This record gives sequence, structure tokens and C-alpha cells, in this order.
Amino acid sequence: MSREFTSIGVIGLGTMGAGIAEVFARNGFTVVGVELTEESLERGRQHVQHSTDRAHKRGKLTSEEQADIFGRISFTTALADVKDCDLVVEAVVEKLALKREIFQQLDTIVRPDAVLATNTSSLSVTEISAATSNPGRVVGMHFFNPAPVQQFVEVIRTVVTEPDVVSDALTLAAALGKSPVTCGDKAGFIANALLFGYLNHAVSMYDGRYATREDIDAAMRFGCGYPMGPLALLDLIGLDTAYEILDTMYRQGRDRLHAPSPMLKQMVTAGLLGRKTGRGFYTYEEADSPIVVDDAHTPSADDAPQLRRPISAVGVVGTGTMASGIVEVFAKAGYDVMYVGRSQDKVDAVRSRIERSLDKAVQRGKLEQPARDEAVGRLTGSTSLDDLSQVDLVVEAIAEDLHVKQTLFENLDEICKPGAILATTTSSLPVIECARVTKRPGDVVGMHFFNPAPIMQLVEVVSTVSTGDEVAETVRALCAEVGKVAVSCSDRSGFIVNALLFPYLNDAVGMLEAHYATADDIDTAMKKGCALPMGPFELLDVVGNDVSLAIQRELYLEFREPGFAPAPLLEHLVTAGYLGRKTGRGFRDYSTV
Repeated sequence: MSREFTSIGVIGLGTMGAGIAEVFARNGFTVVGVELTEESLERGRQHVQHSTDRAHKRGKLTSEEQADIFGRISFTTALADVKDCDLVVEAVVEKLALKREIFQQLDTIVRPDAVLATNTSSLSVTEISAATSNPGRVVGMHFFNPAPVQQFVEVIRTVVTEPDVVSDALTLAAALGKSPVTCGDKAGFIANALLFGYLNHAVSMYDGRYATREDIDAAMRFGCGYPMGPLALLDLIGLDTAYEILDTMYRQGRDRLHAPSPMLKQMVTAGLLGRKTGRGFYTYEEADSPIVVDDAHTPSADDAPQLRRPISAVGVVGTGTMASGIVEVFAKAGYDVMYVGRSQDKVDAVRSRIERSLDKAVQRGKLEQPARDEAVGRLTGSTSLDDLSQVDLVVEAIAEDLHVKQTLFENLDEICKPGAILATTTSSLPVIECARVTKRPGDVVGMHFFNPAPIMQLVEVVSTVSTGDEVAETVRALCAEVGKVAVSCSDRSGFIVNALLFPYLNDAVGMLEAHYATADDIDTAMKKGCALPMGPFELLDVVGNDVSLAIQRELYLEFREPGFAPAPLLEHLVTAGYLGRKTGRGFRDYSTV
């Protein structure tokens, strides 16, 4: 028989605790909020006041509902006042000794059937529960910040947590309108274990001067649809908090990818903690302000890239979805485009695909009919590479086969006029391998569009050790001309996006393989807890497990990082032919969908 929760105690009324108290009060529960001093108690009351004021201004709460919330919360400095609560949630600072002390005291205060929960984001729930005489009634309930807004709760079971306690906690979280998932007691749980490895990798990428902070953040926002870039997100979370979570995860799992980046520790030591101190990876208007202001690292508007070489005619080699999308992008932006395929049927298919895409845009009111007709008028198809002799830029978008690409670049080198830029849209192969087979390696650059090219805004501009500065600058300027966001990086496996994205996806596969959580719970965690557009397994099945495996293998070969070794489960799915949506089965079965 499940428990009936009516009264809730919340220990600690910082931003997180106050938010949790508000969530319970909003949903009709009686809440006892506890703080150490009258001063901190008043701060907690103000947290709830400001949060509900914002909701009231936005029309999410009426004045009566706001008053009711405060009517259900009693504020106290006496821990004993939670003695009649059915559930007590601890939300104090992330210090194990303090949490254990509180649980030890609660154990003697509350009824024997009351449930004790900790909101820890990284510490061991088992260690906290061991401070009590009945660890079976202790569970983790990890809310996400801000608790009144975020729809996600991780319910963490220890090896001794009673099954009915876990079940009741899940039911309660669902009654709060949250999407709860359950997992075992492992540092980082689901969301943070996957998120912070990715964030740590981004810090290392920035520390190694591989790309600017702006380009790293723009790459993940525009290339993956993430709501925030990793460095801006770290500033929001707090670099000290991030360091503590990573350090805890590393000490428990000894995974080198969780060892906090030295830069992170240096910034924490220097007091550069992010938004809360006014400086982190970015500089803010003042402490606790979300408004970024220029600093010594901010790119100057005077340094905006210029077209150092004239570009009027563009060539595209390839007839697949990516090639067709790139042709459409340039044609819509006013460039004459010569596209080349191996057969007339393939060439005709490109035109049909583009016309269909443009017609849909007209139908939806996103494109005027005259603009559509002008774009179509700029298209010229051919089956002969020799027809690219007078273009100013050629973008190669053929199969990800290095030998085939090199043969093409040898031909382009002979055919194209002096000064023409030769670009590859490879997502994983070394650009320098294409450049080295030409007599003009300085004119060869990576121009990695994202699929579908007409919609996705990001282009990674990849410079090899040989690429001329004016070539890279021209391509960046050209991206702006065609309405894309260009980010710059050097020729290294994965560039920015794939180097950050695929190790995270691989970690998710490893988590599933270890039976730590289900694919559904992991996807829910990342969508609801981190506001990502897709969960890792949804994304893997869309990308294709074979494509994902190939990229992960390239990353492993390049970096020789043990944590980048493809998860065996991914290898096995590909061997079995379970490649994702395109074959009807991947991490999920789509045959009946």
C-alpha cells in the first residue's frame, strides 16, 4: 500500500530548497521550510517571493494562488518542527559531513514511517543514508534548477532503499507534474554524469585554444539546437559547483574524462565563478546578471570577416541530400551554381529535389514566388567536372571515402582556375588529406555544413596547417552572405560539434550497456533535465548507428583517449544491422511505428 504524503519538510532554503518548497506548496502540500538563522530564513522567503512574483507578472499565477502558496509554507529555524512531516527533503550545500549530520538528527525527529530524501546532485546517497538507523527509508530526489520550472526529477535508489519508498517517491514526483526517472546511486546520476563530461571537454577545448568561447558555444547552439553553449552554461551553473560535481564523479569512477580541467580549477581559485560573481568564461554586467558585456576576449566588430577573394559562381560536386541542400543555399542567396553528378538522372534528381523544397517554402509563405523562380534560374547541372573550370569556389559533398575524395581533389586541382577555393564538407575525415594531393593546399579548406543544409544555420570553417588566412576569412564572410553562422577551428577529428557531441552519445550507450538506466529514462533525463531537443538514443537512431560508430572510431584514433573507445553495444548493433530509423530498428524498434 502506497504512502499518502500531505506534509513536506524542506531543509535549506537557498535557491534550490526554496524552489522545492514552492513546488510542493503550489501543488497543495503543507510545507515546513527550515533554515539555520533568521537572516537565511528571510532570504529563503524572498526567493519564494521573487519566484512567485515573476509567475504572477507572466500570468501564470493569480494573486489568490500566490497568497495560497505562502499560506501553505511555514518558515522556521527549528529542525524539530518537521516532526510530523510525511517526507523531508534536504537541500543544503553539497557537503557530505553536513548532510550526514542533518540526516542523523532527522532520524530521531520524524516518525518511523516518514521518508527522508536528499536533493544532492553528486554526493553518495548511500553514504548520507548510512548516518541513519533506517537507511531503507532514505532516497535521492534530485530536482533541477529552477525547481518550479524544470519538469524533471531523478529518484535515486541505494542498494538498501526499500522498493516501496522508491515507488512512492516516483508517484509523488509525477503528482507534482514532473517527469521522474529512477536510477542507482552513482556520482552524477543520469543527467549530470552525461552533461558534465561534455562540459569538461568543452573547457579543455577552449583551454587548448582550439576555438574561441563564442565559436564553441555557437557551434553547439546552431549545430545541435542546444539552448545554451557549454561555456555559457557553466557560467550559469557556477564554475565552483561544476568543479565539485566533476571532482566527485572522478573520485568515484576514475574516468579521466571527468577529471576537472585544470583551467576550471584555476578559475575557481581566482574567484571567477560565472554569473554569480560577474565573471567566468564571459564577463557580465554585474554579479548575478545574465547580461554579457564586452571584455578583452570579445571579438571586435571591426574584425568581421571580409571577402578577400571575389565569389560569384559556385560549384558543388555531389548529388545526395547534403549536396542538394548546399546548392539550394547558394542559389537562394543569389549565387550562380554549377552542380555536377555522375549521371544525368542524378543531376536531374538534384534539380527536382531543390524545386520541391522551394515550392514547399513558397506554400508556407517563407519564400516569394519571384525569389523561387530566380533561385531556380541560377541552377545549372552537369555530368562533367570540366564545367567547373570558371567557378570561384567548389564545395565537395560526396561520400565519406578518403580515396574517392582525394581523386576528386586531384581532378579539381587540374580543372579549376588559379585562385579558386576548393572546399570539402567532410564531417570526420582530415581536410589536409584532401589538400595534400593538390598543388594548391593553401586554397583548400573545410566547409562543414549541417543537415539539412537549407535549415541548419551552422557551418564549421576548418583550416589546415596549409590553408591561407585569406581563404578561411573569405569562406567565413561567404557564410554570412548566405545567412549561415560560421565558426572557425583547425583540422582535427570531429572539429567542434562532433568532437563534443559523439563522446556524450557514446557515454549514454555505455550507461545503457551497464544497465544503470533505461533508454527511455536516459532520453527523458537529457530532454527534461537539460532541455536538449532530443535524447541521446533518439538522436543516435536518427543519425544512424553506423555513422555514429564511424565518427566515434575516428575520434578514438585521433585522440587515443580510452574514454572515446566506441561502446561495445554500439558496435554490436551496427554488426546486427540495427542502424536506427533507416533500417527500422536501432536502440528502438520502428517497424510498428
